[in-house]
Amino acid sequence: MPCLSLSDASLAFGHVPLLDHADFQLDRGERVALIGRNGTGKSSLLAALAGQGGLDDGQVWQEPGLRIGYVPQEPPFDPELTVFAAVVAGMGEVSALLAEYHSVSHALAEAGADQEALLSRIQQLQGELDARQAWSFESAAERAIQRFSLDADALVGSLSGGQKKRLALAQALALTPEVLLLDEPTNHLDIAAIEWLEDLLVASSMALIFITHDRRFLERVATRIVELDRGRLQSFAGNFQDYQTRKEAMLHNEALNHARFDKFLAQEEVWIRQGIKARRTRNEGRVLRLEHLRRERAARRERQGKVDMALDAGMRSGKLVVALENVGKRYGDTVVVRDFSCRIQRGDKIGIIGPNGAGKTTLLRLILGELAPDSGKVHRGTRIEAAYFDQFRSQLDENATLSAVISPGSDFVEIGQQRKHVISYLGDFLFAPQRARSLVSSLSGGERNRLLLARLFARPANVLVLDEPTNDLDIETLELLEELLQDYSGTLFLVSHDRAFIDNVVTQTLAPEGDGHWREYAGGYRDWADYQASRRKEDVVSASRNREPRPVDAGKAARPKAAAGKLSWKEERELEALPQRIADLESEQKVLGERLADPALYQSSSTAVAQISSRLNEIDDELMILLERWEALEAARAG
Repeated sequence: MPCLSLSDASLAFGHVPLLDHADFQLDRGERVALIGRNGTGKSSLLAALAGQGGLDDGQVWQEPGLRIGYVPQEPPFDPELTVFAAVVAGMGEVSALLAEYHSVSHALAEAGADQEALLSRIQQLQGELDARQAWSFESAAERAIQRFSLDADALVGSLSGGQKKRLALAQALALTPEVLLLDEPTNHLDIAAIEWLEDLLVASSMALIFITHDRRFLERVATRIVELDRGRLQSFAGNFQDYQTRKEAMLHNEALNHARFDKFLAQEEVWIRQGIKARRTRNEGRVLRLEHLRRERAARRERQGKVDMALDAGMRSGKLVVALENVGKRYGDTVVVRDFSCRIQRGDKIGIIGPNGAGKTTLLRLILGELAPDSGKVHRGTRIEAAYFDQFRSQLDENATLSAVISPGSDFVEIGQQRKHVISYLGDFLFAPQRARSLVSSLSGGERNRLLLARLFARPANVLVLDEPTNDLDIETLELLEELLQDYSGTLFLVSHDRAFIDNVVTQTLAPEGDGHWREYAGGYRDWADYQASRRKEDVVSASRNREPRPVDAGKAARPKAAAGKLSWKEERELEALPQRIADLESEQKVLGERLADPALYQSSSTAVAQISSRLNEIDDELMILLERWEALEAARAG
């Protein structure tokens, strides 16, 4: 049963149709991933489905009374609002009443407040909220704020990027939506928060449409994939791998059909130009068919080309790039890096992972020499030429033209031994020639990322530093960037929350262990996660084997063992104690799970996150051991 649909939808920006008589249907319980190249119109489509963007033609149908939550890519919040006011802002006419009620309630608790006037106003507000039966809205808002561990009284302007993303999610979920629309929900979230969001969405009964470039998130959450390609929507049942297989076959068949069509058209064009001989034998039907073929060829929309990236490692650096010996760094009472040592050599590809606030940027700046350590030594190699990709794109001058960003003061760039005109080079990154003189301020997020990559790769560099390079890039460009970095002969430092990207690129991973400790691991994110799980399991098994038996009094200890096939007295006591031990662990597991589901935890303490995650894994292993032991003892008692 559909709850939302799109019929014969058309939408164009300029002469380019983003939607070309497109149709779509969302059923209850579905989780649909909307994918496609940058600039194809995915965000415009999502806004139209949310009722916040118009169509040139066609219709959006919503089930009557359907509650829809919508989180755009860059949520437009008023920085002067409090978090509570921002969350209730989407609740219609009661939003202003709820925001004022919340504000007056807090004002009553302040010293020197005009109690009589405030009490009078709060009684009026209570009456109006009662009349509108709006108390359920307040409860929903408070639950959403608590779920995302936001400060209800904080100003929106004081929030970080990750907190604003959580605020947008809280605003959408406070409506208790039946359909949730998410545009790039993983941007600005760290890996732990992304995995938490995955769990939330998978466990929910809401119907979902989301746009993402995160392939691991897509693989975990989506039950169906819909691709927007050249104005049309194509549905693919199954997971992302199934989509890739089917899409490759479709593109192959399309190329064959186009080649056959073009060959036939070329033959007909030769025939029509044969002059007098052709006119004598000219068939009027054949002429009409040729005109139809010409119109069909002119109307064909070619698939957007791929980014053509090349990276010049330049002069080889020395074999040693950097060596850290017992390096330490702290800010006030917080130790960010403690007694860390490692050696990074030419050709290493280093991934740096960890929750927001763990110190990834600090560690990176220590390695690059941009920050002096409080203790220890940093030895840097020779002939280092570094290039840096900034996740905030602060290197881009909003008022500069694209060509000036790539090659200031010159019309040419040199990549390796090849000299290219700047307009041709911009074309390699899918910027049309007429846009070379456009300002940076006119670019979308994905276009800015492509421009920054173009600027980065326009100069030789034997050390490449990429800080969150995957934000806003489409999946196809991501995969091309992966291939480029895999073949790169220089040294790479990569900070990213994209787990698949890390796994496909890096050879080593630096990860926080808590309390300022960092450790180097072989492989990517999955290798690190598997190692952590294996280590926790070994610790639990070892602790279980070494656990001291509980003391018993001498009288009880002297009791005889049970007959063969029955339990001993000690085993009986153990069996009796097992249900309570399991219940205690499950209670602890529930409490820790709720703490780990609290987004504020990731902003306040990376150590606490690591400790809670470690303890939860220990509990899982202990529960498995206890349940297996319980089953074995019950079987033995049964004879």
